[in-house]
Amino acid sequence: MIKEYHERKGALEILKIEGKFVMQVKPEYCELVRSIAPGELSPPVLRTLSIIAYHQPIVQSELVDKRGNAVYDHVRELEEWGLISRSPQGRTKIINTTPWFAEYFGLDSSDPEYIRQRIAQMSTQQGQAGLDKWLGMKKPIGVTRGYLSLIFLLGIENFKVVEPYNPTDNDIERIKTMGKLVISNGYGEKVAQYFNGEIIEIQAVTFDDLLVSFDKLSHLGRKDKVKEAVAKVQKLKEEYLSKSLGITTKVRPATDMIARLIADMKLNMSSDGLLIAPDYGLSAQGVDVSRGADILVPTHANASADIVERVCKRYGTILEGINNYKKNKLMDKI
Repeated sequence: MIKEYHERKGALEILKIEGKFVMQVKPEYCELVRSIAPGELSPPVLRTLSIIAYHQPIVQSELVDKRGNAVYDHVRELEEWGLISRSPQGRTKIINTTPWFAEYFGLDSSDPEYIRQRIAQMSTQQGQAGLDKWLGMKKPIGVTRGYLSLIFLLGIENFKVVEPYNPTDNDIERIKTMGKLVISNGYGEKVAQYFNGEIIEIQAVTFDDLLVSFDKLSHLGRKDKVKEAVAKVQKLKEEYLSKSLGITTKVRPATDMIARLIADMKLNMSSDGLLIAPDYGLSAQGVDVSRGADILVPTHANASADIVERVCKRYGTILEGINNYKKNKLMDKI
C-alpha cells in the first residue's frame, strides 16, 4: 500500500513510524486542507509543546519560567492528548514527548535528538512561520464584539475582534486573514460574498441557544472551560425556568425573538395578553415594535457585555415585568 499510494502521486501517503503505520496528508498539501480540518490544540499549547520537544527532557519549573503560569493548563491538556509524559523529580517533574508525538506529527522517530534536529532544521529553513505551519498553527478566529465574552468563556485563545456585518474595505481585508468567523445566525450568506473561510453562525437568545453555540465552538476551546460553561448555563436554565412555573398571566410577543423566550418559559400566549417587546425600537422594516409594550426586554444593544448575563437578563426582565403587573393589579383592587 505504501508503494501504491506513492505511485498514485495523490495527496495522501502512508508512513512507517517505529513499527506503526500512519496514513496522512502529504506536507505540501497540509495548508490546502487546514481550513476544513477540525481544530484540536490551540496555538499557545502548540508553542509550549514545541519547547518541550526541543528541550526535552525539561524540568516543569524551567518550562514555567519560559512560558508563564499558563503552562500548567497546557501541560495537563498535552498529557490528556498523550503527546507528553511527566515523571516526578523532587518537588517538580520532568517532561518528555511520547511515541504518539512522533506519530501525530508524522516523524520517522520518537528519539529526542532526532526530534530536536527536525525542529532546528525547520526553524532554520523556514523560521518561526515554518515551524508554526509544521505544528499546525492556525489562522486566528474572527469574532464580533458581541460574542467576545463567549470566546473568553470557552477558553478560545487565538482570536481577533472583527466587524463583518457592515465592513469597510479595511475590515474586509482584515477578515480575509482569518481562518474562521464566528457571527450571528442569518448573516452567513452575506459574509460569504467576501470571506472564503469557515463561517460559524451562532445565536444567544435563549439558554438552549447558548448550549448549541457552545457545542458548535467546543472544538476551538479548552475542554475544561467548555464543560464548566455548559454546567453553568444548564443550572441557570433550570433556575429561571422553575421561576416561571405556575404563572398564569397571559402574554403577547411583539417579535419572533420574544416568542421564542415566551415559548421556552412555557408562558400563556394570547392576543390580549401583556405585550412583551425588545427594547431596540425600530425594526429593520422601520416598525416601532417597542411602542405600547408592557414589558421591554433588553437586546444586545442595551445589555451586558457578558453573553450569559445578557440571556439571564431577558428571562429576568420578563419575570419581573409579570410580577410587577400582578402587584399593580392587586393594588388596584385594594
